[in-house]
Amino acid sequence: MNAVLHMDESALDAPLSVRGVAHAYEGRNALRGVDLDLPRGSVLGLIGRNGAGKSTLIRAMLGLLEPLAGETRVFGEPALRLSDAAKARIAYVPQQPEALAWLTATQMFDYLSRFYPNWDAGFVERTMQRWQLPTNRVMAKLSPGERQRVDLIRALASQPELLVLDEPAAALDPVARRDLLREVALRAGEAGATVLFSTHIVSDLERAASEIAFLHDGQLLLHCGLDETKERYARLWLPASQSAAAPPHALSRHRHDDGSLSVVVERGEDGGWPEAARLPGARVDALGLEDLFVEIAE
Repeated sequence: MNAVLHMDESALDAPLSVRGVAHAYEGRNALRGVDLDLPRGSVLGLIGRNGAGKSTLIRAMLGLLEPLAGETRVFGEPALRLSDAAKARIAYVPQQPEALAWLTATQMFDYLSRFYPNWDAGFVERTMQRWQLPTNRVMAKLSPGERQRVDLIRALASQPELLVLDEPAAALDPVARRDLLREVALRAGEAGATVLFSTHIVSDLERAASEIAFLHDGQLLLHCGLDETKERYARLWLPASQSAAAPPHALSRHRHDDGSLSVVVERGEDGGWPEAARLPGARVDALGLEDLFVEIAE
């Protein structure tokens, strides 16, 4: 039975809130005590290597999977017991869309539009034409990239308050991926929607996200504004003679052949780097987002 965890008032008001979520598959920990709140109006990029637990976390967040421990809420409601009203405010695009695959895109849009009072038929028509997607071919016969784009149009056309996308551009070429992410950011900005999308591609974050959350080996290592990362995190390099003084709680730790050590560190509350950064021979290197991802994921 899941533990019942206390959530403060701000968490209960958030579109998505997660407390202490843990899950495992065949003895392997997929999630290990994840806490995460998604503020209203934010566009959060959930980044991590393949197998880091991103899809498992998303499914647990939306009540599509019951975690072994912890609690998840959507618009303040328990994710496993969402009301119809809450479900109508959500749109979800899985990594590999499969639902209603026996219908054509036109048939699917016609069917689903009956359930959403704010359905934007004009957006559907314009975007299908702009992306040159077939309207009368059974979706099971579409390429993975075409199917993914049709499903994204379906999600955006409902004008959701919460849009959740699991690797939304995984099957697309770079040009199509850029166009898709631009559309997500544009529609979210116009409607004031809250967006969560997972990815393992750093450039996707830089194009669309306002915040990032880094999931590694089932643990959430950081969650901050996209623009904060360059100022908040850095690589601290220590020569072999000083490596024993490395901070014990670094985000990553790499020992090099010459005995030197490099660690990813975070600024303290006073705005300064850890004390070890002032040791003789120590060096602090700025990290771009891709460098930060590589340092932590390796």
